Amino acid sequence: MELQNDHQYDDIIMLEYHGSKRHSRMSLLNRAAQFAPFAALDGYDEAIQEAARRAVVSSEASDGIK
Repeated sequence: MELQNDHQYDDIIMLEYHGSKRHSRMSLLNRAAQFAPFAALDGYDEAIQEAARRAVVSSEASDGIK
């Protein structure tokens, strides 16, 4: 089976891109944020941080009991 190669964009592929007149260019930071992983569970990070904080407080309290 032979692949068909139409070259349907040959007439425009080398044209200069002038950008949008309506929208400014997105910063690389904002563009990268679109592809960054997201938190699927709301509040999960805060719950983990709170559990870690409580563990540290509990550990410090038990160290003082000796």
